[in-house]
Amino acid sequence: MQNTQLFRPVRALVAVMACVILPVGYSVAEQIGPVHPIVEPDMLDEIQKTLKEKEKSGELARLQKESIERAKKSIERPKPVTGLTRAERNRSFYYDPSFKVPKTVTDSEGRVVAEAGKIVNPLDYVNMSQYMLFIDGTDPLQVAKADALHAHYTGNIKTILTNGAVLELSRQRGRQIYFDQGGTLVRKLGITKVPSLVSQEGKRLRIDELEIRP
Repeated sequence: MQNTQLFRPVRALVAVMACVILPVGYSVAEQIGPVHPIVEPDMLDEIQKTLKEKEKSGELARLQKESIERAKKSIERPKPVTGLTRAERNRSFYYDPSFKVPKTVTDSEGRVVAEAGKIVNPLDYVNMSQYMLFIDGTDPLQVAKADALHAHYTGNIKTILTNGAVLELSRQRGRQIYFDQGGTLVRKLGITKVPSLVSQEGKRLRIDELEIRP
């Protein structure tokens, strides 16, 4: 009711202006131009129509099946990490995880935890509890090496694939095996050869490339 009362003066003003400005016999609509109905289809209606057509033709079911198959393959066998080769000799190097704090960090009560510009080493606060072993899961010799090291360290080791069927290997071995998606870890640690065993040594991480020969 309020909206109707509000717009009555406006409509009256428009009518008065039309009478003053336009010659007798003309209407506002004639002055502006011919009026046509809006024929543009509703976007949601068009989407629904397209989906129904694809469902009726069976194309929608085919697309859904292909999408599920791609997802399953991606989970079963993720995209291999590129740029890695098999280690042909033993070699060790170190990685220092220290970094410069870019911005002052405070806790929930506003107390400063780390000031901007300060050098922080995560190993000052937490220790690496397990070994990490990076291998190519499609190489039987590297898989055998992982089995031997798993037994040697009595399970205190995480096997991380850079290539291969991670779920199948996990089922075969009866233990959780991981995958370095996108090569995030090997790039961070500077690993270029596998197998590589990562362990903590003091305030650094030690990376041992393990020789593999046929």
